[in-house]
Amino acid sequence: MDAILVREEAPPPGEAPIEWLLLTTVPVDGVEAAWERVRWYTYRWLVERYHYVLQSGCRIEQRHLETAARLACCLAVYAVVACWLLRLVYSARAAPEAPATTLVSAAEWAVLWGARHPSRPLPPVPTLRQFVREVAGLGGFLGRRHDGEPGVKTLWQGLQRFFDLLTGYHLARHGSQLVGNA
Repeated sequence: MDAILVREEAPPPGEAPIEWLLLTTVPVDGVEAAWERVRWYTYRWLVERYHYVLQSGCRIEQRHLETAARLACCLAVYAVVACWLLRLVYSARAAPEAPATTLVSAAEWAVLWGARHPSRPLPPVPTLRQFVREVAGLGGFLGRRHDGEPGVKTLWQGLQRFFDLLTGYHLARHGSQLVGNA
């Protein structure tokens, strides 16, 4: 087992330096390898959030699928959902002013905006930040000045409601073709 001590050299004024002691079973044979192990550790929070989405949002542990093969198929679907959700959250934080056109069509944006602001005119193409905040609003996010950005929990709750709204929208527009009773 190897140990790596990482110490912040220039902390913000008035703050104590951050210090990590990382223990690893992966051999560290030089400075480059040590920095690689440190980089791996920085992904820990993202991995924790991924598991949180799988356990709490997708409720993977409550699925009673009886066989490992069924659970593996379910996990394959939910892994995509969890990755998509995390990508949405962190993309909106990294590039908040980027257009959300790759995530939402004009019609879908109109459905979301109309559900949240029925008497206000539809703004043009939303930014990633605006789209995420509107979806999270469906999940209970208030968006007050000191609330920060929405987290994965309010976003997945909002996405569930958003997908319900979209289903209703599509049924209203194309109901007879979707149901098969035409």
